[in-house]
Amino acid sequence: MNIVIVPDSFKECLSAKAVAANISIGILQVFPKATLVEIPISDGGEGMLESIAYGIEVKLVTVEVMDPLMRNIEAQYGILKDKKTAVIEMAKASGLELLKEEEKNPMITSTYGTGQLIKDALDKGCTKIIIGIGGTATNDGGAGMVKALGARLLDSKEKLIKEGGGYLNELHTIDMSNFDERILQCELVVACDVRNPLTGKNGASLVYGKQKGGKTKDLEQLDANLTHYAKCIDATLGIAVANIPGAGAAGGTGAALLAFLKGKLSTGIELMMETLQLEEHIKNADLVITAEGKIDGQTLHGKTIAGVAKLAQKQHVPVIVITGNIDDNIEEIYTMGVCAVHAIVNKPMNLSEAIAQAPNLIQQCAKNIMGTIAPFARN
Repeated sequence: MNIVIVPDSFKECLSAKAVAANISIGILQVFPKATLVEIPISDGGEGMLESIAYGIEVKLVTVEVMDPLMRNIEAQYGILKDKKTAVIEMAKASGLELLKEEEKNPMITSTYGTGQLIKDALDKGCTKIIIGIGGTATNDGGAGMVKALGARLLDSKEKLIKEGGGYLNELHTIDMSNFDERILQCELVVACDVRNPLTGKNGASLVYGKQKGGKTKDLEQLDANLTHYAKCIDATLGIAVANIPGAGAAGGTGAALLAFLKGKLSTGIELMMETLQLEEHIKNADLVITAEGKIDGQTLHGKTIAGVAKLAQKQHVPVIVITGNIDDNIEEIYTMGVCAVHAIVNKPMNLSEAIAQAPNLIQQCAKNIMGTIAPFARN
């Protein structure tokens, strides 16, 4: 039996690579002679760099940058073997995973470190940048990123505004005179897993602000600040970003990548599948197993499971999904070629217990799936 294993990470629990390894362990307990191909994948968020480095040749570069709270850290990005293409995972410098729970606060977190990674790639001669913008701790509209690239965001007294989404309402003038124009000569491809606009009820702040640590009372202010920010961008650059699908990705960084850096938004999972040549692996498979930490209504729109399922359906290969949690409204996923969805939790337990036991739970779930298939496969 030929099985392709294509999981995303279980956020704040296991990397995609670790999920794939544990699925394999469970499969081999039932089918010890199965041919397994592990392809850890990401939809553009955390794990993107690891996924690409696992699948193709990449030189990893380590840079000292600022984390979301403007503390010095080391972050990595990759350069492909053509020596001209950089792969940047925004979460490495500006990710939610870099902060403790009590440190999460989109009013003050910044994307400055992401801008430093981009600048380093330009310094090393890269002329194409693939940047994945999921998993961030920020809601600053990419303001920190463009500051790191030389833009000056000034208040009414011509002083630089502070870092974080909570200070965007103080923006009065955008000075582009020292902006690093090398980025405008660079092909910038943005791997984006959401289609949210920058502002409004479906925008960055009101939809994602809370999971970044935003207090309920702050979310309306963050949205209003991004609305003001969008007006300043339009006045300076002549680009109306507020309602562009995807502009709200990564706390509004999608808007800055479009307006300041002239990037092109691409569906993250489709870009990753193409880069890793996933369809070639699926063509000869008997079964595809994909996985993600949670399945909900968003899974159907640009997320890993939906992307993998559609590709497998094209090749007439059945798909089984393993997940940590099954939410409501997932019925449509069965029209995409998914045969079954299995949650790993096998008895009552709280989230911390499930996270602690995740490797064993994934192994046992994969083993049970293969046990169900075994009588039919052998016949």
